[in-house]
Amino acid sequence: MKTRLLCLVGPTASGKTALGAELALRLSGEIVSCDSMQIYRGMKIGTAAPDDEEMRGVPHHLIGFRDPRENFSAADYVASAIPVIADIAARGKLPITVGGTGLYLDSLLRIGEFPDSCGDPAVREELLEIERREGRDALYGMLVEADPEAALKIHKNNVKRVVRALEIIKTTGKTKTEVDREAIAAGSRYDADIVLLDFRNRQTLYDRIGRRTEKMIADGLEDEVRRLLADGALPDGSTAAQAIGYREMISYIRGEITRDEAIGLIAKNTRNYAKRQLTWFRRYEGRTVYVDDGGGIRSVSDLADEVTDKI
Repeated sequence: MKTRLLCLVGPTASGKTALGAELALRLSGEIVSCDSMQIYRGMKIGTAAPDDEEMRGVPHHLIGFRDPRENFSAADYVASAIPVIADIAARGKLPITVGGTGLYLDSLLRIGEFPDSCGDPAVREELLEIERREGRDALYGMLVEADPEAALKIHKNNVKRVVRALEIIKTTGKTKTEVDREAIAAGSRYDADIVLLDFRNRQTLYDRIGRRTEKMIADGLEDEVRRLLADGALPDGSTAAQAIGYREMISYIRGEITRDEAIGLIAKNTRNYAKRQLTWFRRYEGRTVYVDDGGGIRSVSDLADEVTDKI
């Protein structure tokens, strides 16, 4: 029998943290973070990692447990999450994943993914050489032509994932989109209920993102980034240094842009990221719960009532 898993997904600033804690209290659960940046130590403000008050006494796992100097892949996440989920279930609790990193959740749930062992280093190097010689726009153009659906979900600046998608095509003769669909059809490791937090009015989400950005600045994001830089914890090229909020603040600290420009870019880049998250999560065959209605933002209690009724 597969382990039951509740997965709460949605764009940044949609209220996943608060709803996850409420559901854990109601359903005797524990939270397993599914956020690619909350894994890093010392990055609580910029990643909106929950504090003790927000956790409400509920155990939260896989938060702040890695050094930001270390890169961390989806495969690393799966290797870390599987034993945590097994332990929670063995104690009679409900594991609840909460987070907006779709690639992590896909990798955790799916069986039959395209494994690293099936890759071809020569093909990978050939693609990287194209990027070095002709630029990332040319490389991304290859993906747009070969697998437009995958290209919608992958940012052109994420060269690693662009190369991976093209490598799959050249190695298997199938697009990444086709491989993904086959993997989903193959089944899941878990008996998973997926709940998406969405918005009827996109502007409501954007307003929340704006307020979150303001709160991060007020809470001391700049000081957090300066401290991490002073400690050598955000080396150039590291995954953590590319996180939204950190890369813009690094540019400001280095004198490349003004502070106001950095704040504006954080909000803008977060909005763009939220759009990509929604595109990713809406392909799941899950249940959608809307954060907003005609009367404004719904309460956490109301949202929890709807989720518990649906699962």
